Amino acid sequence: MIDVASNPSDAVETAMNLFGNDIFRLAFSYMKRKEDAEDIVQDVLVRFMQSENIFEDGEQMKAWLLRVAANVCKDYLKASERKKVVALPEGYETVASDEAIPEGESEVLAAVMALPEKYRSVIHLYYYQEYSTKEIAEILEKKEATIRSLLKRGRERLEKMMKGDDGYAKRV
Repeated sequence: MIDVASNPSDAVETAMNLFGNDIFRLAFSYMKRKEDAEDIVQDVLVRFMQSENIFEDGEQMKAWLLRVAANVCKDYLKASERKKVVALPEGYETVASDEAIPEGESEVLAAVMALPEKYRSVIHLYYYQEYSTKEIAEILEKKEATIRSLLKRGRERLEKMMKGDDGYAKRV
């Protein structure tokens, strides 16, 4: 059991160590900029610290963090003016460079990042975070049928994007 209210700084450190990269990657899939994704991570961790939630286990905490991250990203994209946020404490690093991407996946990742946000976030959660469609529906607060539809359409768009001029799939 993880009680945020009893020791918020330890809970934030635990969340950052366990799920910081997951939050960052989801935010990056929405924002497409490292700096904006880092801002989202900061905002999510501040909300986490203020939440005073009690989580049964790490998976419940991860789902909460990713749901908040998705909502913050949506709000951030809607806002006309971006908020100023506090910098991450020293010693915390996020993964966003090419070295974090396994060899051969950069072309696929570039194609995923080129998708419209509604497909990009669902594909990211399904393939990179390995959530089920039911879990994604809960995180994004959508119907499971909608998630399955978005996955199908996103895959179709990816397939078209990954094909070469001759109609055959490019080697990745």
